[in-house]
Amino acid sequence: MEKVELLAPAGSFDALTAAINAGADAVYFGVEQLNMRARSVNSFLLSDIKEIASRCRKGKIKAYLTLNTILYDHDMQLLRGILKEVKKHKIDAVIASDIAVIEMCNQMNIAVHISTQSNVSNIEAARFYARFADVVVLARELTLKQIEAITKEIKKKKIKGYSGELLKIEAFVHGALCMAISGKCYLSLHSQNASANRGACVQNCRHSYTVTDTETKEELLIDHEYIMSPKDLCTLPILDQVLASGVNVLKIEGRTKGADYVYTVTRCYREALDSIAKKNFSQEKIDGWMKELSTVYNRGFWEGYYLGQKLGQWSPVSGSVATEKKVYIGKGTKYFSKIKIGEFLIEAGSIKAGDTLMISGANIGMAKEKLETLVVNGEKSEQAVKGDKITLPVSAKVTSRDKIYKVVSTIDA
Repeated sequence: MEKVELLAPAGSFDALTAAINAGADAVYFGVEQLNMRARSVNSFLLSDIKEIASRCRKGKIKAYLTLNTILYDHDMQLLRGILKEVKKHKIDAVIASDIAVIEMCNQMNIAVHISTQSNVSNIEAARFYARFADVVVLARELTLKQIEAITKEIKKKKIKGYSGELLKIEAFVHGALCMAISGKCYLSLHSQNASANRGACVQNCRHSYTVTDTETKEELLIDHEYIMSPKDLCTLPILDQVLASGVNVLKIEGRTKGADYVYTVTRCYREALDSIAKKNFSQEKIDGWMKELSTVYNRGFWEGYYLGQKLGQWSPVSGSVATEKKVYIGKGTKYFSKIKIGEFLIEAGSIKAGDTLMISGANIGMAKEKLETLVVNGEKSEQAVKGDKITLPVSAKVTSRDKIYKVVSTIDA
């Protein structure tokens, strides 16, 4: 089986480290406002590109920058500034849909990946973009049979990308789906003057809506579902079929998600890919991975359009149905490097021995474990409350920006 790249999202340094630790082959990230998550995530700054590139090289993974919004003339100066940093720090590729970005990248000899916003749905569109790019992210609405037809034709006709290698095909395998075709939506722009295609989506499609009879004023809640809010894509149960379609890159959505989401999802798909390669991919393992995936943010799961679904499966809630949630309790205060012990100040709530804690930070990424022994203010204790300091083993340096959470079940909540 050909090597398939697992591409994870990184919306923060915490998530970036989590992706590396979980076994990603590459990460994608955005800077400033020229990316599709500009409104919903605190994007990296231009000055962060150097550090991102350094961390990725150290972690032996690739780094891709998203520049996938529609651009206006007044964006050109910022675009040039971003691409200069991309070139300077040897970011591996830029993900783009706007011709201006693609053209400028070609002029600067920067590798291009065509974004799903370009809605590539057939071999002729893929052939066209192969003049400018090495990877094409297909439209999310395609079936596996349609994808397979495209990948077979690329090999048969030897369609090569900009670099001279065979064109690679990328497909989403997990994460949030949008009701709009390949994310091209105008609902947010129409209602809030906030363009989704400029990264400013307010996600009003995730709300509950009623239908009102204009004569009787009778209101109906449609099917008790959020009818414009699809459940999340999850292909793990059919991952072997996804690979059989011939895709080269598997993409996980989630640049707005925390390090716990990135680590858990990336690790599950990493293990599943390795299991398929070893020919021991089984239902028992799938059930275990699905249970883990259910612990982090999700709106419920379905396999998208890959198996030929004509209609979406709609979420029954506006937010997450994860079986676990994290409750903020404190932040890092000190790190004893010789003995690898971290100190944390409890700022909210309380914890007790036996609780499961999660640490999120730029150096550690995400770490979660059940705390069998609780050390409070230097002594063993059964409980810690606001104002207390706790110490516990941590493998990476703890800083004041690191956060600690209590992980609690939502099933009986």
